[in-house]
Amino acid sequence: MSKYDPTPYKLDLKQWPKMVVPPPGPKSQALHARCTKYFKGLSGQVKLFPVAFESGSGCTLTDVDGNQYIDFSSGIYVTTLGHCHPKITQAVQKYAGQLMNCHDFTTDIKTRLMEKMAAVLPGDLKGYQLYDSGTTAVEAGLRVCRAATKQHEFISCFYDFHGKTGGAVSLAQMRSSVYGPTRAPGSHMVPRPDPYHPHWTKADGTIDTDQYIKFYEEYLDRGTAGQVAAFVLEPIQGWGGSVIPPDDFFPKLRQLCDKHKILLMADEVLTSMGRTGKWLCMEHWNVLPDVVTLGKGFGNGFPVTAVCVREPYKETFEAISASSSYGGNPMACAAALASIEVIEEEGLLQHALDLGELFTKRMGAWKQKFKIVGDVRCKGCLMGVELVKDKTTKAPFDEAGKLVYQSAFRKGLAWIPAGHILRMSPPIVMDLDTAHKGMDIIEEAIGETQAKLGY
Repeated sequence: MSKYDPTPYKLDLKQWPKMVVPPPGPKSQALHARCTKYFKGLSGQVKLFPVAFESGSGCTLTDVDGNQYIDFSSGIYVTTLGHCHPKITQAVQKYAGQLMNCHDFTTDIKTRLMEKMAAVLPGDLKGYQLYDSGTTAVEAGLRVCRAATKQHEFISCFYDFHGKTGGAVSLAQMRSSVYGPTRAPGSHMVPRPDPYHPHWTKADGTIDTDQYIKFYEEYLDRGTAGQVAAFVLEPIQGWGGSVIPPDDFFPKLRQLCDKHKILLMADEVLTSMGRTGKWLCMEHWNVLPDVVTLGKGFGNGFPVTAVCVREPYKETFEAISASSSYGGNPMACAAALASIEVIEEEGLLQHALDLGELFTKRMGAWKQKFKIVGDVRCKGCLMGVELVKDKTTKAPFDEAGKLVYQSAFRKGLAWIPAGHILRMSPPIVMDLDTAHKGMDIIEEAIGETQAKLGY
């Protein structure tokens, strides 16, 4: 068990969550109407539940009407250490008053961050560059892969998400308003192992990862121009529904990449820095990527991301015009360094794993209890629940997903929808009682929705 002490953020669950008025309340509605007169392009979760937030502390959020919520979203995987952690807040405040930006000149705080990253990240991931968004880091990672290999093609996977700029978009599913009608030249996509929706199975019905690797091998020969720089994947798919691959997949993919002299690039913007109970999610499978992107929880809400490369490739940064206007500014470095120190000092990697055990046990029971729950998955504090119309056909149940999301939100749980897949990413500072309470709310919402839809 972890040494984490949740006392500073422990909730009185007789008071939290607390709904003063049915949400979204009148003040939320009025403020939302004023803002969206000008602000366009909202996420699906805001469209489904247009509440206006006023403050956050630890694992809680409060809206402008005074409603108090338990946070199971972390600002969509961002505030991994809870809202307004005092050490991180103080670190940002210090540099907001001391030195906000000096382009990519050396500072003491940047130097200390580099040294800390070198100390906690696995293997020889010893070369870094800093950015201000996940998609910018992904684009830089792609440039590193091209420069290091002198090749230009990339292979990515169905339902991965890597950002919304040109190169990152080309790594992802295309037939969506999120993306464009075209893909960058040299971009290829292949299926990845999803244990609940396998393309290839063994005689016993379980997923056959060897067949995926066999297909990749053939695709490299017949589907590409033979100039593949890297295989680019999310360790666990976020937008795709918290999909966790079988344990033998990444070790086999690492072998394939080594055989063909292809780099392995892990997009850990969502999964890194404690979210799954490890510094990098890839550590769960003892696989070291050649290129890694960090983000979201890296600065616990402050916009700071990173590209990390193994020792043989770190000088490649010099060949790609790697610097950026905001990357590595003192405030960003302070937020990232403080976040790493909080995870170390409070024993939060183990605590995230302890929370994961709780969530796995609670959600596992739902598959037996509810007809509409087809699958559940969890790694640390990264979870997903897939809702289906029929457990045999596994037909997605989008209407149920919408209703469960809205029902739980009305009961005081702030979280993430994805069509028929419910996604959860609570802060890893959450105490066990609050975690159980959040599970209670979701379980109640699923039960009510199932009954409402006549199942």
